[in-house]
Amino acid sequence: MQRYKVPDMTCSHCAQTIEKTIKALDAAAQVSIDLETKEVGITTIAEPGMVAAALREAGYPNEPLAA
Repeated sequence: MQRYKVPDMTCSHCAQTIEKTIKALDAAAQVSIDLETKEVGITTIAEPGMVAAALREAGYPNEPLAA
């Protein structure tokens, strides 16, 4: 599982946007979002670099976390 800290994720709209962004890369991806800790967990076949770049392009700077 890939995990990211997304400091600018503040609401359910942000969470929906992030999930749509990941699903655009991999429709079968599993996405778990914790708004309180601002962390996103993703099980996907997409490369971590692609995921991080897609999140940035969607307006969500992020930091990969250790698995």
